[in-house]
Amino acid sequence: MLDWTDLHHFVVLAREGTLSAAARALGVDHVTVARRVAALEAATALKLVDRRARSYALTEDGRRIAAAASTMEEAAFGVERAMQAAKPGISGEVSISAPPSLANALVAPRLITLRRQHPGILIKLIGEKRSASLSRREADIALRLSRPSEPGLIARRIGHFGFSLYGAPSYLKETPPHAFTFIAYDTSMEEAPQQQWLKTIAGNRDIVLRTSDLENQAAAARAGLGLAALPHFLGEGDPRLERYESGEKEVGRDVWLLVHRDLRRAPAVRAVMEFLVSCLKSS
Repeated sequence: MLDWTDLHHFVVLAREGTLSAAARALGVDHVTVARRVAALEAATALKLVDRRARSYALTEDGRRIAAAASTMEEAAFGVERAMQAAKPGISGEVSISAPPSLANALVAPRLITLRRQHPGILIKLIGEKRSASLSRREADIALRLSRPSEPGLIARRIGHFGFSLYGAPSYLKETPPHAFTFIAYDTSMEEAPQQQWLKTIAGNRDIVLRTSDLENQAAAARAGLGLAALPHFLGEGDPRLERYESGEKEVGRDVWLLVHRDLRRAPAVRAVMEFLVSCLKSS
């Protein structure tokens, strides 16, 4: 009998392409992934990967094993979802994946309310830019800024937030509009509506900072580096920031709540979904 854990580590490595990416997906270190793959090779007496300086390339045998094992992985995740959905009572761990800005500003500060309502629920909050796979149990529930197309997911639009330009009050007072500088996303978010909106307003004026982290943008704007396109839930109410009315129609993003259809009736998952809806309503 093959060790399923070894096989699972190999499947994730085959999918992700590198030890470091596989380790991140599995929540382990890269040494563990390498050790598990080596153990699988020993158990099968097959060479499954060609070890290169920066990546692992699958051999022909490796591709065949990975394809067969992927079906096993999907079945295993289906069993896990069924087991969680069958758990009675509102208790146990529920994992939430959300963009960092939403996780930090709208979800985490309100978790005390969920704790008081349902003390048996333990939350794992994953604030990350990538979209966690609900099918592979990387999270139980997800908040996303675009409607998903993955099969097996139930999606519900639960909120909307707008963006405006924000800068330090002293910067806006002392800097004429023609001399404004801007703070934008890097190329990883080039197609985001708020990025395109900011670039339209900036025109030929300088973008002096590009960063994928919204908190970095807000911090730079507070320090007087320039204007950043920030969501209202970050900019409003912050005395270190002031909204600048550009005259352009503001842009916004919808917030979608996602859950795998196998989990949508699990009591603990439903309770957390209701909590997330309340977080967006009060934002």
